[in-house]
Amino acid sequence: MTPANSSPAIKHLYSRAGFGISYSELQQIKHFSIDQAVSKLFADSKNAGGLSFLPGAENEAALKPLSALSEEEKKERIRMARQNVRQLNISWLRHMWQAESQLREKLTLFWHGHFACRSANPIFLQQLNNIHRKNAFGNFKTMLLEVSRSPAMLQFLNNQQNRKGKPNENFARELMELFTLGRGNYTEKDVKEAARAFTGWAYNRQGAFEFRPFLHDDGPKEFFGHTGNFDGADIIDQLLEEPAAAQFIARKLYAFLVSDTPNEKRIAELGRHFYQSGYEISALVKKILTADWFYSEEVIGKKIKSPVELLVGINRLLNVQYRSPAVLIKFQSALGQVLFYPPNVAGWAGGRNWIDSSSLMVRLKIPSLVLNGGIIDFDGKADIEDEAVIALDRDGRMAANNQAMCTADWSKFLKEFPVGMKVPELAGFLLQPAISTARLKILDNNSDSMSRTVEILSLPEYQMC
Repeated sequence: MTPANSSPAIKHLYSRAGFGISYSELQQIKHFSIDQAVSKLFADSKNAGGLSFLPGAENEAALKPLSALSEEEKKERIRMARQNVRQLNISWLRHMWQAESQLREKLTLFWHGHFACRSANPIFLQQLNNIHRKNAFGNFKTMLLEVSRSPAMLQFLNNQQNRKGKPNENFARELMELFTLGRGNYTEKDVKEAARAFTGWAYNRQGAFEFRPFLHDDGPKEFFGHTGNFDGADIIDQLLEEPAAAQFIARKLYAFLVSDTPNEKRIAELGRHFYQSGYEISALVKKILTADWFYSEEVIGKKIKSPVELLVGINRLLNVQYRSPAVLIKFQSALGQVLFYPPNVAGWAGGRNWIDSSSLMVRLKIPSLVLNGGIIDFDGKADIEDEAVIALDRDGRMAANNQAMCTADWSKFLKEFPVGMKVPELAGFLLQPAISTARLKILDNNSDSMSRTVEILSLPEYQMC
């Protein structure tokens, strides 16, 4: 049974399954049941779309082997690749705050962390990101197989070098430890045998998966108590026959959508549901989003926003436009989450790890930096709170020139609210946790709507969702 109709419940749904909801849209659907609101999120995300900023001609040139390039061409290749990875980052971030398909993009962000991958090749990264997006709430087995065959992952986990007689265990190990089962649910022998099964899985110069039979170990292998001439697809099939795989994914998605503190009873129920559905991600997501406990006091307003969620939420709320989009990379770097550049193969730890003394200072100043005309002015000696923000502009050029980084669409934002809207109502809409009476009184002394909004978004409560 879903909770009673209410604006707070729907606002919570959109903060967790998306990146927030506008005031006008909330008014339109505030009388929806939870089932109706969840269905709307899925319907709005029906079309997968995808990132495709890299022109085909550049793609072809970028895939030429390094051995065919001169030293100058190699340097130019590296420079252009780095530039394109940054552009891909900005392109996706902008897509997140502009696209209607919030649920698909939010889940793409989840899979981006689950299948954490680095590559110097922006085309490979774009391919992998679109695999996540296409299968975001499709079938997990389908996505796992596509990820396993993607050039980005084959390259990152060294399966391109995995061949008969000289197996490379990197991919097989991470497939079990990080992508499907988790530690303690497989043996070292399972890793070795799985590595043999994935020999010959590679990619060609065009960036497409290619099975190379002459490099494949076609001998018998023993895996999870079964013996046969297994290949990589057989290994994936057997892994997903293990209920532990469904539990593992349910646990990670619970942490992403619900809480960093696991509830073992709920996770066990979700894992069983996911397994019985045949690994249909939409079934697992709907089970979470329509559960009564998802809308309980112990859940609402209790999760720390990831840096990307924080940035996308602000930009989506006020339709921010950037004079120099590269500043978005600097924000991500200062906050500790740069898209397409996870810290390691395990991805970002999340939760309380998002916050330390330095990143918290930056987090609290982001709204005023972005929304107060986008001006960074560090004249004179900076106080300790400004030191972390100055790191965003190490060359000092924007500060020296006092240039506006960005502009927010304040006119559109403010028109959504009823005339004479009181501070408690505005704060109640913008924040997930409740705000104290003392803070409300301070905000009430400021009669300027723009300044008041910035102050609310600069509160510690805005860091939570």
